[in-house]
Amino acid sequence: MLEIIKDGSHSIRLKGRLDATQSEMAFEEFASLTGECTVHFEELDYISSAGLSVLLHTQQRLSGDGGSIKLRGLNQHVRLVFEYAGFDMIFDME
Repeated sequence: MLEIIKDGSHSIRLKGRLDATQSEMAFEEFASLTGECTVHFEELDYISSAGLSVLLHTQQRLSGDGGSIKLRGLNQHVRLVFEYAGFDMIFDME
């Protein structure tokens, strides 16, 4: 299960699991982000390739308009998924 908490049009908090079963709902929520955005991962336990796809698509859309996504609070497991996929070279991660 995934919970997405929006903190305005520039910040989202993720809680739970972002996998294929939740990717469509996540895609819809991420579509409303604009400009420079922050995604907080402190409470995200798992992300699949479908979740990575949602983030990559959003990053590409935002960068076309001069924006980007900043990823914050990734736990060790989620950070490793990003690193193995090479996404640590695409996203600003802390």
